[in-house]
Amino acid sequence: MTTRALITGASGFTGRHLAAALRLAGHDVHAIVQQADPQATADIGTIHPCDLTDADACRDVVAAVEPDLVIHLAAISFVAHDDPEDMYRVNLLGTRNLLDALACAPRTPTAVLIASSANIYGNRSSGILTEDTPVRPVNDYGVSKAAAELLCGTYAADLPLIIARPFNYTGVGQSSRFLIPKIVDHVRRGEREIKLGNIKVARDFSDVRTLIDAYLRLLAEPKAIGRTFQICSGKAISLETILDWITAISGRTLSVMVDPALVRGNEVTSLCGTPARIEALIGPLRHIPLRETLGWMLNHDG
Repeated sequence: MTTRALITGASGFTGRHLAAALRLAGHDVHAIVQQADPQATADIGTIHPCDLTDADACRDVVAAVEPDLVIHLAAISFVAHDDPEDMYRVNLLGTRNLLDALACAPRTPTAVLIASSANIYGNRSSGILTEDTPVRPVNDYGVSKAAAELLCGTYAADLPLIIARPFNYTGVGQSSRFLIPKIVDHVRRGEREIKLGNIKVARDFSDVRTLIDAYLRLLAEPKAIGRTFQICSGKAISLETILDWITAISGRTLSVMVDPALVRGNEVTSLCGTPARIEALIGPLRHIPLRETLGWMLNHDG
């Protein structure tokens, strides 16, 4: 029997990679998107236009699809998004509407994966973060994700929930609003200068393909239900190092101009996790070196 997978936020960066992987694995993919743009949603799967902040619309889609697997990616994920009310409405209320629709459906999915974020840990400049590290977000995005995790607890008795906390990840197709794609885009366009914020920050970066593989394996593992997992490389890499690698791969040098407007007062200095818990359950992650990811992005056509 074909397994029906429902993805929210399917037209986004992560969603498109996930939809392709699910189709390749033989799943019948259904996608919730806010607006049915034929160009943005081509080849994703069966499209269901739906605003997650509309509870009735959520219930209608869930009833129509009757999904076996659900992957909730939809969120405003750009930390510097300038409308906090919009961020909380989408990231928290949208999550509640989806969970409520699933809990009230006649048929319960076999697994529901909720994408959270390592941003919930806040500004930790040293040490390795684990799933047991206290949650202390320092920006609205982190707060909204921490609140969504707490919300999941109210549905834990009714739904087979898995919470994933990805650290930073990147790859082909990510918006140039984000740091690494912004740098790559400048290099690909032959720019000589780039405006950045604090280049002393360090992040635990993974390839989006590592993330997608982890998601699929968690969804297939019954013992993952009811648990929270970090998805990360276990290594923090500084922005300065990333700039050096991009220069080495491309043969082009960017002059960095530090723009005070891009330096956030609540900047998270360093984020580094450990994949020990998830790897103990599903085996080693498909770790792709960041330098290889950068080459993929720099040399990708289209």
